[in-house]
Amino acid sequence: MPVTELPRLPGTYVLAMRLPRLTTIEVGRLGCFLFPAGWYAYVGSARGPGGVGARISRHLRPSKPLHWHVDYVRVHAEPVEIWYACELRSPGRQECAWAQALSSLPQATVVAPGFGASDCHCTTHLFHFATTPDLDAFIQAIDVPVSQERLALNSSETR
Repeated sequence: MPVTELPRLPGTYVLAMRLPRLTTIEVGRLGCFLFPAGWYAYVGSARGPGGVGARISRHLRPSKPLHWHVDYVRVHAEPVEIWYACELRSPGRQECAWAQALSSLPQATVVAPGFGASDCHCTTHLFHFATTPDLDAFIQAIDVPVSQERLALNSSETR
């Protein structure tokens, strides 16, 4: 899947995916959940070597060991967009604030409580939407400039 070079800096990201049909997915030790068809927005942070670029590249690889909760969903869902901000724009850990902002968007629902949130007190870091999540409303909620990478169109922009 072609994607422009993403920054190799620490940061926070949202991986937006589309699930074509209702699917039961076993998410590691978290358990089995019924995932409705639609859009999913997963919030993560990239603090290790290679930063956002390395983490997103791993998420986009079709074959990999299933390590993070999102890996189990990626087997079934097509990645469509990435929204991200590097620490230069968004200092400190922002993952939970971003999850809170996503939860406040219209139509956001929780399908798998605890998903991606095993190291914090958030309800989840994965949200389901019947239609495409609203990037502009998300940016307004977090009040941080966010870059967008549209995977299907292989284009990027900053808002």
